[in-house]
Amino acid sequence: MTAISRTILLGLTLALAPAALADNTESTPFDLSQYQGKVVVLDFWASWCGPCRRSFPWLNEMHTRYAHDGLVIIGVNLDANHDEAAEFLEEYPADFGIYFDPGAALATEYEVEAMPSSFVIGRDGRIKATHRGFKVKRQAEYEAILVEALGEQP
Repeated sequence: MTAISRTILLGLTLALAPAALADNTESTPFDLSQYQGKVVVLDFWASWCGPCRRSFPWLNEMHTRYAHDGLVIIGVNLDANHDEAAEFLEEYPADFGIYFDPGAALATEYEVEAMPSSFVIGRDGRIKATHRGFKVKRQAEYEAILVEALGEQP
């Protein structure tokens, strides 16, 4: 278990540029504490990542299916070039929030080593599960992790 896995994450705050407007270059604070009591999936991705292309439709489906139960999905893009990320999002739109982390500050904090890397953070603010990569054959397993986390009380 890494140090980040043992840390309560609700106090983590970093300034990341929002993807809501592709031409918006102002920083918006990313404050995980605003999701206290929710189940959060932090999904680190990049435009050059093949498995990320397969994960986005599934993430959209999970967002649609479980947002009303308290699931929040946050995609964190690690591309240095904002235009490449914007092109990816045109082809693979996200129904969930996207933040940019071109300096990899948040990715470093989470010790991201592969794309995509996902962290399921429970209602209590602790990491419940992580997975590197995305395999279509494991979607039911990934969903079961979300359902279990959504069923837990803070």
